[in-house]
Amino acid sequence: MIVMPRFYILKAPVTDTLYVLPAQAAHHAARVLRMAAGEELVLFDGSGREWRATVARIDKREVVVNVGESSAISRESPLSIVLAQGISSGERMDFTLQKAVELGVTRIQPIACARSVVKLAGERADKRREHWQNLVVAACEQCGRNVVPEVAPVQSLLVWLGSLSTLRSGIILDPAAEGTLHTLPPPQTDMAILAGPEGGFTAEEYQRAASAGFVSIRLGPRILRTETAALAALSAIQVLWGDL
Repeated sequence: MIVMPRFYILKAPVTDTLYVLPAQAAHHAARVLRMAAGEELVLFDGSGREWRATVARIDKREVVVNVGESSAISRESPLSIVLAQGISSGERMDFTLQKAVELGVTRIQPIACARSVVKLAGERADKRREHWQNLVVAACEQCGRNVVPEVAPVQSLLVWLGSLSTLRSGIILDPAAEGTLHTLPPPQTDMAILAGPEGGFTAEEYQRAASAGFVSIRLGPRILRTETAALAALSAIQVLWGDL
């Protein structure tokens, strides 16, 4: 199977018309992939649809494509999973979010925890969120998803827990817990995974999460790093109840 390059666009194109790729997509097509006239690609706008397209013209200034037919192709998991991830530093957080998208997470909630090494607020938090959202878009381009998960604004753990009024199924990753995923019933609706930062959660945070309805779950006898734990949980959940 030939995998065509995929490009995210903000506005749905019109079939049988010429469309100018946005600057970032054009740069990637021309400078990174070195595409040429006549090559095929895929456009998607996050609505669940994708459009086949062909490069009509490519030069230093712009890339113009001829838009073909659209189709509604779903590559979404049957599970709706929110990943509430304790903010970790630099590439660790980036890696976690990128791979979580590939594993089918529906929404990402960055969480400021007591032991988070990185402290984000105000404009710095907004810029970091924008960076994470762009990373999520790139992951969707790579893995074939036509729906782009939202990266929510950064919230403190206690504030986020207090905002949950309709939580049906939630787990918090705890290396000291007795329960495992096999001890849980299959989720009937949305579920949330709460994963800690480098230093893990405090006793108070575990307590607050339990009061909000989260069940403590361990992922085997070994302590996993922050960039591994959520991905291991997502993988296991998709194997047990999802599409792996």
